[in-house]
Amino acid sequence: MTNRTLVRAALQMPTFHGLGVPDDGIFEHVSSYTQSAERAGFDTVFVMDHFYQLIFLGGSRQPMLEGYMLLSALAARTERVNLGTLVTGVTYRNPAMLGKMITTLDVVSRGRAICGIGAAWYEEEHRAFGFEFPSITQRFEMLDEGVQILRGMFTQPQTTVTGRHFHTEDLVNVPAPLRAGGPPILIGGSGERKTIPLAARVADAINFNCTVDEVPHKLAVLDRALDAAGRSRDSINVTLLASLVTAPTEKEVDDLLRRMVAGRGMDPAQLDDPGFRSGLTARMIVGTHAEVADRLGGLCGESGLDGLSFMLPAHAADPNGPAAVAPALRECGLIVG
Repeated sequence: MTNRTLVRAALQMPTFHGLGVPDDGIFEHVSSYTQSAERAGFDTVFVMDHFYQLIFLGGSRQPMLEGYMLLSALAARTERVNLGTLVTGVTYRNPAMLGKMITTLDVVSRGRAICGIGAAWYEEEHRAFGFEFPSITQRFEMLDEGVQILRGMFTQPQTTVTGRHFHTEDLVNVPAPLRAGGPPILIGGSGERKTIPLAARVADAINFNCTVDEVPHKLAVLDRALDAAGRSRDSINVTLLASLVTAPTEKEVDDLLRRMVAGRGMDPAQLDDPGFRSGLTARMIVGTHAEVADRLGGLCGESGLDGLSFMLPAHAADPNGPAAVAPALRECGLIVG
């Protein structure tokens, strides 16, 4: 059995500001954006699980919707796409409560939930909301125990886990998830000492958060970790989180980049500096549809990634933004049909 086709082309929505809509229009914009992605052929839609916007995207004064409330609403507006967070911090919720929430999302969506989870990192957010922010070692212990609880809730009649940080006793989860085998568990991150080995042991999927140039090395680390865990490469779906800026022509691509830079309060003329452009696009995939399709085709395949989770910073305000980039993904086979 293979998990490699689980996520091929995912849409990640990291921001709810700069959309040109008032606060009371945010959900309708996000809903239209998600429906556009579904129509265009994306197989998965992710949202962040944060309560503050990230510091480098504007911080606490920018709007942020709670992830699982949003996903349940989107489940009622969609029919086909997988839905999940990229990813939930294990420190934010008791994992048994989280398991109940994700099970409910799976029932509401008729079997389309993905359980994205990680060790958490946003210390300012923890402090503001009163969440404990343990050491990195403790957070990974919590993640390991949390995954045990989640897996049990998704697959077993009862779940008893006695851990250092979490415990359950004869926990019953009714109704059970609708997806066969339960919602797939995706671990987010690319740390070589803790994240990748843990994902190799216990996860159905991993999403790397690294530069495109680092991908071959991260895949090699994962392969060694899978060997150590006694698992095959087919047992885990591997994706990369990356920003995508693409259009039919080079001029249109450049125009998109310049508008994006201007929207962030910077001078678009800085893009004429090769160093600035290189730094800005280090975690982006930028080019014409044909160029992007060629690059993605080189990243994905039998010995490469299984897919990507795309942020669309140059199309965030366009309700039909996902449809605008779909031709490149269709050309390289990440979107079919």
